[in-house]
Amino acid sequence: MKYNMKDDILHILLSAEEIDAKIQEIAEQITKDYENKNLLMVSVLKGSVVFMADLMRAIKIPARIDFMSVSSYGKGTASSGIVKIIKDLDIPLEGYDLLLVEDILDSGKTLYHLRSMLSQRKPNSIRIATLLNKPARREVDIQPDYSCFDVPDEFVVGYGLDFDEKYRNLPFIGVLKPQVYTK
Repeated sequence: MKYNMKDDILHILLSAEEIDAKIQEIAEQITKDYENKNLLMVSVLKGSVVFMADLMRAIKIPARIDFMSVSSYGKGTASSGIVKIIKDLDIPLEGYDLLLVEDILDSGKTLYHLRSMLSQRKPNSIRIATLLNKPARREVDIQPDYSCFDVPDEFVVGYGLDFDEKYRNLPFIGVLKPQVYTK
């Protein structure tokens, strides 16, 4: 019997079509908000790479991109609260209007730390775009400027989001069966 990742999914929370429609909607707003600005989109790796790719293609103004890799989860299911920079930005931020692109705003600890750190590099502005917002889990005072979906406090995977580096390549957002992550 062949293993199928979809067998680990309790139910699909957001279809690929729903995700695409919402990305087009927020990209339109970002295009308006950043018109005549110096937009730099920063993908917080690895989870946001799928969202970033679709979002940047939907934005209709010039934008530079860069990538950061940070870790606050390790192999667990909850943020450790310790944010470790694995890959920093390649370009200085001064003069840019920074848009941090994240897969999910959960406890908020990672983005709170990043925003604080990056603001010291003197960008013109810093805003946050997130695919998923999970306000029930917020532990710090931070809100997204652009958010595609508010989601319930369930363990979600797919469309870039993972559990132990698996499920990122699912084309939808699904709720992972508890028995998968409580083994």
